[in-house]
Amino acid sequence: MIIVFKRSATEKQIKHVTIKLKKLGLKPMISQGVERTIIGAIGEEDILRAQPLEVFPGVEKVMAIMAPYKLVSREFKHEKTVVSVGKVKIGSKHIAVIAGPCSIENYDMLLKIAKAVKKAGANILRGGAFKPRTSPYAFQGLGEEGLKYLQQAGKEEGLPVVTELMDIRDIDVVERYSDMIQIGARNMQNFNLLKEVGLSKKPIMLKRGMMSTVKEWLMSAEYILSNGNFNVVLCERGIRTFEDATRFTMDISAIAVAKKLSHLPVIADPSHATGKWGLVSPVAQAAIAGGSDGLMIEVHTKPEEALSDGEQSLLPAKFKAMMKSLRLVAKAVGRDI
Repeated sequence: MIIVFKRSATEKQIKHVTIKLKKLGLKPMISQGVERTIIGAIGEEDILRAQPLEVFPGVEKVMAIMAPYKLVSREFKHEKTVVSVGKVKIGSKHIAVIAGPCSIENYDMLLKIAKAVKKAGANILRGGAFKPRTSPYAFQGLGEEGLKYLQQAGKEEGLPVVTELMDIRDIDVVERYSDMIQIGARNMQNFNLLKEVGLSKKPIMLKRGMMSTVKEWLMSAEYILSNGNFNVVLCERGIRTFEDATRFTMDISAIAVAKKLSHLPVIADPSHATGKWGLVSPVAQAAIAGGSDGLMIEVHTKPEEALSDGEQSLLPAKFKAMMKSLRLVAKAVGRDI
C-alpha cells in the first residue's frame, strides 16, 4: 500500500504516520518527490485495510500497489529516479558511459585504458577484480589487489569506479574501493546477496539474468529497495535464446518495458550481449534509441591478449569512433552523451 500526502503536509504529519505504521508492524519506505511525499507501507496489507489512515492529518489518499514489485513500480514513484555515482547522474538527460576492461590485469594497462576512455567521453571506469568464469581453471581476477588498482586509476583520472560483487564475504572490501557495486547476471537471484547490498550506502547496478523475465528482474531489484537502498540501476545485458549468431540476444524492448513499469534508470551492456566487438557499436546505438540511460562497454588495449572477453572488447580507437556515432543518436532522441 502507498500513503500519498497532500502538498501541504508538514514534516510532523508525515512523521506521525510513519510512527503509526511502525507500531502496526509495518515497514515505512519514504519517497520525497518534487510535488509531494509518498510512504510505501511494506507488510501485511490486511493490517492497513483495517486502519483508517485517510483520516490522518496531511494524508490525501491510500492506494494499493497492484504490481508485485511495490517499491520499484511507477505506482509507488511516478517520477524517474536519478542515481548519482560520484558526480555522474544516471537517469538524467545525459547518457552515462561506463567503460574499461572486463578484468583488471595490471595497473599500467588499467591506467592506460582509463586515460583513453575518459578522453573519448566515458565518465565511469569499470573493471573486474572477482571474475565469475564458466571454467574453474580460467583467470578468476586479482581480488583486493585489483580493487586497489581500480580505485587508484579512477582517482588519477577523476572517474568513479564500478566493480562486481560475487560473494557476501567480499562486500566490505568491495565497498571500500568502489563507488558503485555491480551484481552480475549469474547473481541476479542470489537473494541473500541482494538483501546485503540493500543495506549498503553504495549505488547498485543490477544486471538482468540471462534467462530471466523483466518481472523477475524487477522483483530482484525489489529485494534491494526493500532493505532501504533506492540507488539501483538496472542493466540489460542480453538473454539466452535459440539464436547463436551472438553470445546472447540483446533485448532492446526490455529497456522500454522496464522504464515503463519502473522508476529506476536502465542501462545496456552491448559488449556481453553481442560477444563480438564489431557488433558493439550498432547495438549500443540501438540501445540509446530505445531509451537506455547509459552504456557499459568493454575496452582493452590488446584484446588478443586479454585474460577474459577479448573478443568483445573494443580497442581505444574503436571506442572513440563509437562515441562519435553515439553522440549523433543521442542528439536525435533529445539527449546528450
